[in-house]
Amino acid sequence: MSVYLDHAATTPMFDIAIEAMNTSLRKLGNPSSLHAEGRSTRKDVEDAREKIAKAVDSLASEIIFTGSGTEADNAAIKGLFWNSEKKVILVSQIEHHAVLDPAHWLVEHEGAELIEIPVDSSGVIDLDFLRSVVAERASEIALISVMHSNNETGVLQPIADVVKIAGDIPVHCDAVQSFTKVPLSFKELGLFAMTISAHKVGGPLGIGALVLRRAVEIPALLHGGGQERDIRSGTLNAPSIVAFAAAVEAKLYDARKVAALRDSFESGVLHARPDAVINGKGADRLPGISNITFPGTQSDSLLLLMDSQKVSCSTGAACTAGVHRPSHVLMAMGLTDVVSQSSLRFSFGSTNTQADVDYALSVLPDVITRGLAAHSVGKK
Repeated sequence: MSVYLDHAATTPMFDIAIEAMNTSLRKLGNPSSLHAEGRSTRKDVEDAREKIAKAVDSLASEIIFTGSGTEADNAAIKGLFWNSEKKVILVSQIEHHAVLDPAHWLVEHEGAELIEIPVDSSGVIDLDFLRSVVAERASEIALISVMHSNNETGVLQPIADVVKIAGDIPVHCDAVQSFTKVPLSFKELGLFAMTISAHKVGGPLGIGALVLRRAVEIPALLHGGGQERDIRSGTLNAPSIVAFAAAVEAKLYDARKVAALRDSFESGVLHARPDAVINGKGADRLPGISNITFPGTQSDSLLLLMDSQKVSCSTGAACTAGVHRPSHVLMAMGLTDVVSQSSLRFSFGSTNTQADVDYALSVLPDVITRGLAAHSVGKK
């Protein structure tokens, strides 16, 4: 038996998305061409744009297709900064590196000043801190970026409050983990920009979207044919776009079912290991993410031990996997670097079952025992 509990890293493609992609792959036509084949492919792309816009409650013209969520984050952070004469950037301490790294790049190369918004022990941003900074320095702030939910803990952030506090300051939100899993309305939140990605929602790898308010224009990262409002030039990846929309329109994610699996798993973990700590449990969370600290262990060892038992999980963001360092998210929540390196992320999706939970729980006690022993030997 093999159990996949790493849906926050990537999800299996839905069959309906695979079928849609295969159909599109067989079609001939560059969507920028004016002949019949090109127009047919273009129609498929625009139909997909409409479907995704409907799902995220935006205008179709506000959907800008990109090669990934990371590209969309970079386009938003750099574009909003370059579009402003102001120099201050505010981001939360728990952002994905797709937001943190371009912000730091702007500090190093463009003279930006970066202010990181702290979080409490549950992983929720400090709104009072944000209010204070905005009250004092609103005239200097180019943009604010706060994720909708954290990719390591699943903790949801008060984005509506962030936008209210920001006033006229542009706000970007990385909503990659939240899209299709919890209610998400670009229009109602009042954002300037938002990021989503296909492979987190049953679509293919290598396709994402920047949702950008229609009246907002930002400088392009890529120059060429002027596609996507002249913000993201390049031949549109029609098969992936069509598959992205098919996955979204299918609405196969059952939040209640996924949350029940997560809760069942967490109850089983705490029964087997009462000393385990579920990070962010006191806050509102996504249905499927469970970040658990196992005191006295080393997360990389636990990951490999779980993998040897055919259970796939994670030590945090997949983009930084393989690099042995403490989680910046958990440290922002007040955990020490040692404790931060004793945690695993289990993330559940629409394809998981109670049998998956039961199997993972059946191998976990032995894995923790072996992990404790290995860590004890390593310290000697």
